[in-house]
Amino acid sequence: MKLARSWYERIESELKKPYIEELKGFLLLEKKAGQVIYPPDFLIFHAFAQTPFDRVRVVIIGQDPYHGPGQANGLAFSVPEGVSIPPSLKNIFKERQEDLGIPIPSHGSLIHWAQQGVLLLNIILTVRSGEPQSHRSKGWEQFTDAIIRQLILKEGPPLIFLLWGRVAQSKQREIAGTHHLVFEAAHPSPYSAERFFGCRHFSKTNKALTQRGESPIHW
Repeated sequence: MKLARSWYERIESELKKPYIEELKGFLLLEKKAGQVIYPPDFLIFHAFAQTPFDRVRVVIIGQDPYHGPGQANGLAFSVPEGVSIPPSLKNIFKERQEDLGIPIPSHGSLIHWAQQGVLLLNIILTVRSGEPQSHRSKGWEQFTDAIIRQLILKEGPPLIFLLWGRVAQSKQREIAGTHHLVFEAAHPSPYSAERFFGCRHFSKTNKALTQRGESPIHW
């Protein structure tokens, strides 16, 4: 796995910290033990490859990757074309339909969001097959916190952070007091979707972008 240059230049010092070596060692031991890890190595940093640092306009923070075969593609909430759309993503599409009138698609790939400057960032970047949160507290949280700190320092127009659910909202403490814009809602999972529906984050994001002269996201 290799981090895109625009990101590497900003967190090079972070990658030299001891916890990164410990994280690499943990992942190696997992593989030696025969564990199947998602996403595959070449997609772990996929979000950074698809959304270079200078192009980030919106940040959606997820928890950890999908843990079923073929689901995780390195973009939070997204799955590759041809893979069944997970329940949380179905609810995201339902809210988008209510908000913007966009029909629910036949696939769950969000790569077109990423390519427009929407960073789809999971807090934890890997997971063991069939075991959600299995790579929690192994170092990824520290790494993605460093990513968020770099985003907060980003010069230019304010970023828009969409924080869905308690885990994502815990990052509000990092963003509070900055010039960036934050929209919060419940997580779109079936357990809390009733409180997610009606958040209108897609139209609110586009309104914020167009008011300052930027092109809207084609959600």
